[in-house]
Amino acid sequence: MTQQLQAKQITIDDTIDSIEACYQNGWTDGLPVVPPTPDRVEKMLRGTERSPQELITSVPPKWGKATIEKIAINAVMAGCLPEYLPVILAAVEAMAAEKFNLHGVQVTTSHVSPMIIVNGPIRQELDINDGFNVFGQGWRANATIGRAIRLICTNIGGALPGELDRAAFGHIGKFTCCIAENEEDSPWDPLHVERGFLSKDSAVTIFAGAGPQSINDHGSNTAEGILNTICQNISSPGNSSGETLIVIGVEHAKTISEDGFSKSDVRNFIVRTTERFSQEDLLLMVAGGPAGRWSMLVQGWGSPSSRAVTNALK
Repeated sequence: MTQQLQAKQITIDDTIDSIEACYQNGWTDGLPVVPPTPDRVEKMLRGTERSPQELITSVPPKWGKATIEKIAINAVMAGCLPEYLPVILAAVEAMAAEKFNLHGVQVTTSHVSPMIIVNGPIRQELDINDGFNVFGQGWRANATIGRAIRLICTNIGGALPGELDRAAFGHIGKFTCCIAENEEDSPWDPLHVERGFLSKDSAVTIFAGAGPQSINDHGSNTAEGILNTICQNISSPGNSSGETLIVIGVEHAKTISEDGFSKSDVRNFIVRTTERFSQEDLLLMVAGGPAGRWSMLVQGWGSPSSRAVTNALK
């Protein structure tokens, strides 16, 4: 496959450490990357049957060409395995949708960044974490898939902090943010089914998310009690009134469901109580460890700046 690789190759002197060369060329996110040698890139491309030179999109704000080869290069640098590549490609395709507004996400002074939510059988096939420490460290798939997307935004799109990336603060999700839904412990339809796909489909949702905020309610034993706590959190001054992701913890979801609340009921309660959201603004999913009465709030960029996009894996 070597002859199919067309990206510019750089010969590095034996006296120069290849990781340091990546730093010197500005190809990292501040952490060491895996040097994308031709051999490593060829192995990564075995994760898909699509042509290395197929153009997925141009990535703003510098509009670099995101071919499958260049996406694979960044996946190597992030530490991905070849089998992760279809998830990354689906996420890049979702980011390219006009309503996601990647250009705005890349250059805004807000602190949002592309966040990946994975649904369907691929979660278990790739061991993508949906349970304990779902937003934290410890899972290669979560860490490296999310990191690959961030490197693509920077290395292909040119969104360098302080230059074209004008985020006033940023957050840790600008290194990596990839989670999966805990479909097995959810009492409701998963996110991708609500968004028009079948439960057997593997899909990714891309969401312009800020840093996650914890919602602590260990005292309420009713759906209304937990939902009132959620409403108080999402209605705090300064929080976005646009598209918002609520990651409902397993214990909270169980209590809410056992009181007879569907996902639609949850949305109606939040809309009615807060008077600042529409049904379409609220993305709901279940994730996290089975113990602990916690949920998580992830603010979006605000409507209509960016809207989440869901895309099935090819």
